[in-house]
Amino acid sequence: MPFGIRTAACAVSCLALTGCASHDLMVKRQTEAEAKIEHLIEADKRNSQRMNALSGQLQELELRLRDSNGRISQLQASIGEMQVKGESTTPSHPEPAPTIELVNKEPASKGGESGPPAEYVKAFGLYSANSFSAAIQAFQAFLANSPGSDYTPNALYWIGECHYTLSDFPQAAAAFKKLAEGYPKSAKAPDALLKLGYTQTAMKQRDRATRTFESLIRQYPSSPAASRARERLTAH
Repeated sequence: MPFGIRTAACAVSCLALTGCASHDLMVKRQTEAEAKIEHLIEADKRNSQRMNALSGQLQELELRLRDSNGRISQLQASIGEMQVKGESTTPSHPEPAPTIELVNKEPASKGGESGPPAEYVKAFGLYSANSFSAAIQAFQAFLANSPGSDYTPNALYWIGECHYTLSDFPQAAAAFKKLAEGYPKSAKAPDALLKLGYTQTAMKQRDRATRTFESLIRQYPSSPAASRARERLTAH
């Protein structure tokens, strides 16, 4: 083969080899690029999954926070209600131990009862023993069996106290009101108005309670019960 032809053939072969090498390099680079893209896609998927997981956790935390805030609000409301109830049902002064009062200290010959009837004493004993339901029945029996007794106002008062202690506020209010309106000259009338005000406060009838305290102060201004009513009005 002539030299020129061989030279040309070698040149063509070199070009062919060079073209093959370039093609292989391009294929290699394309493969590497595709691998990088696939890697980036997988990384993006993982990041997306992590973001979704974090978003779910954040939503769960928000729900827990709302639930906690709701519970805190309920507790605060309950505490506030308990404080109001404790304030309304607890007198500002401790109540003295109950004792049987002598309603009529005049001798029996002047027409009054010489002392508390036995049935009244029995009912009062039940009250003192904290048997409030039984005491209510006993006082009611005394009222039925001894109409017009000097101890009728006292029996009504202790019936009211029993209902009040049992948190039966409507019945307590009825007993205190019956005493205050029916026996305004009784020594128990000021105390009945005071406890009626306490009872109305416990029933959240604050306007009525205020009027009751004001009525007590107006009718019995010098009584210890009036002093307590003034303190209650001043406090509110």
